[in-house]
Amino acid sequence: MQTKTALPVRDDERPSPTPREISSRRGRGDRNFNRGLSLTGISVLAVMAAVGLFLTIEAWDAFRAVGFKFFTTSTWQPDRRVFGVAAVLLFTVLIALLAVAIALPLAMGTALFIVEVVPSWLRSTFIAIVDLMAAVPSVVYGLWGLFFLQGQIIGLSRWLTTWFGWIPLFNVSGDDPTSPLASGTVYTASTFIAGVVVSMMVLPIACSVMREVFSQVPPGEREGAFALGSTRWGMIRTVTLPFGRGGIIGGTMLGLGRALGETIAVYLIISPRFDVSFHVLENGSNSVSSLIALRTPEATGFGLSALMAAGLTLFVMTLVVNFVASIFVARSRSGAGSEA
Repeated sequence: MQTKTALPVRDDERPSPTPREISSRRGRGDRNFNRGLSLTGISVLAVMAAVGLFLTIEAWDAFRAVGFKFFTTSTWQPDRRVFGVAAVLLFTVLIALLAVAIALPLAMGTALFIVEVVPSWLRSTFIAIVDLMAAVPSVVYGLWGLFFLQGQIIGLSRWLTTWFGWIPLFNVSGDDPTSPLASGTVYTASTFIAGVVVSMMVLPIACSVMREVFSQVPPGEREGAFALGSTRWGMIRTVTLPFGRGGIIGGTMLGLGRALGETIAVYLIISPRFDVSFHVLENGSNSVSSLIALRTPEATGFGLSALMAAGLTLFVMTLVVNFVASIFVARSRSGAGSEA
């Protein structure tokens, strides 16, 4: 009886396996959720575009009348067709930069203190206190700056003028800081006072962003720094700050966008002026938002179009600042800013 031996099949003779199709089928809840998110995002963009379109249409008469001179003229006389935001825009930027310069070290120090120093059982209390600062109405900050801070800060303004008056930024024209009979009214309603008040409003926003980014530092990098003999400050300098660099920049720029658009607090403090001046300590200042709040009740026709042009300028400026800030914050949340 003959037996047959089965030879093994070679690999090249085997039939190629048919790839299995992989498909994902979303449930009704997932589909509705995605559609809702998409609709929300599109709605936000549509609202922003509608606001920009409305301001552009309303401001078209003013731009057509003065053209590019709108950005180089400091006088504001729409009835005579002589107006521009050169001085107002300068004061707006000065107030915002002063606010950010004051708020940045305070916000960063507070965020580092909460994340790195405060015990975990007490951390939520400090977070709530800082976040509550953002809930205080801006009119309250304005009243605080007008009736309390303004009288208390005159001494600091005079000291800055005495010792740093050789810097044009801190020079006050028409005042002798060394004279004991010099009036303090030249230091009131200034850009500096407005910047200090706005900095208190910017601080919780910047601190919240920085705190969130600092809390995402990988624990292993912290422990590695301590294992190598680093002090707490050394760990913060070599690990936390490099990791959170994007958050620091993003939080600062978000605060800058907030400061650029502040209205009522600045409106209560400043004494409006329409000349180009870099002297932040002397009496008088202005801002785009305060100008709009001041002139809108009495504006009609062409004057209202001029105010809309100023509003469009502020809208575009804050939109660009916040957009750039969101890019830095998004990168820092993903850990892209880490160098460890």
